[in-house]
Amino acid sequence: MEDLVVRNRAIEAARQAGEAFPMRELERSLRRPRTVLSVLLTTLTTLLTLTALVPLFSVVYMLLARGIHKLSLGAFTSLPPAAMEQGGGFGNAILGTLIMVGIAALIAVPLGIVAAVFLAEVGPRTWLAQAVRFGAKVLSGFPSILAGVFAYGAVVLLTGGFSAVAGGIALALLMLPTVILTAEDAIRMVPAKVREAAIGMGATPTQVIWHVTLPTALPGILTGVMLAVARAGGETAPLLFTALFSNFWPSGPMERTASLAVLIYNFSSMPFENQIDMAWAAALVLVLLVLTANLIGQAFSRRGFPS
Repeated sequence: MEDLVVRNRAIEAARQAGEAFPMRELERSLRRPRTVLSVLLTTLTTLLTLTALVPLFSVVYMLLARGIHKLSLGAFTSLPPAAMEQGGGFGNAILGTLIMVGIAALIAVPLGIVAAVFLAEVGPRTWLAQAVRFGAKVLSGFPSILAGVFAYGAVVLLTGGFSAVAGGIALALLMLPTVILTAEDAIRMVPAKVREAAIGMGATPTQVIWHVTLPTALPGILTGVMLAVARAGGETAPLLFTALFSNFWPSGPMERTASLAVLIYNFSSMPFENQIDMAWAAALVLVLLVLTANLIGQAFSRRGFPS
């Protein structure tokens, strides 16, 4: 690093003096072991990164090759085909997925943001904050099927049937830790001088949180929300215990509701070619929806925070 600084200063001094920098010195620096090692490590890192991306691109290629020929307007507006039936679609599964993820977001996002505000601003060092933070970290690795079992016992058995609400509650359990932890980090990253400026202008602690901290941390909070939505949209096991499946359009929040993940699970095990092709097409749509949610989250994260 010191050699690089000295060389840059020499180049700048030669440029200001109107002299040409001796290229022999530069060529000699490129032959040094440190420079060669840096080039080798950069090349190795690039190759390993490309190797790690091979499974991702292979899955996307397989989905495109097997499922894109089934995508049409009818696939998005039709009901699933029955056994031995040709054609059909998965419009009800897309709508059901959006409904249950929407219910989960309505539950998890407000609770997660309120918990994050408490952890980062109100009582960051209290025993309750430590317990909530520990619980959120444990829940982040919580097996998704256990969330379905919990929602089955807490909602399905009490209400007497499978429903979109039960599925949304199960997905909310999986979304909640992601929202809490990412929102807490986003709030902590807000510069202290922003809070101090608001307090100096006479704002109360509540006004600082509501009008300064949360708007400033909004890009990071939205990133966590979109990542949680992406995870919830691809879950299958919790919905098997809560929403089950339906071959009809959603008729109410307390009725059985179809989802893309469960449709893929059901159709992929059928011995009919049309259903298998429909499963590939539904998997492609689900991957595109999850990818879109992740890209939106990345777009929010690049906005950063004001300096």
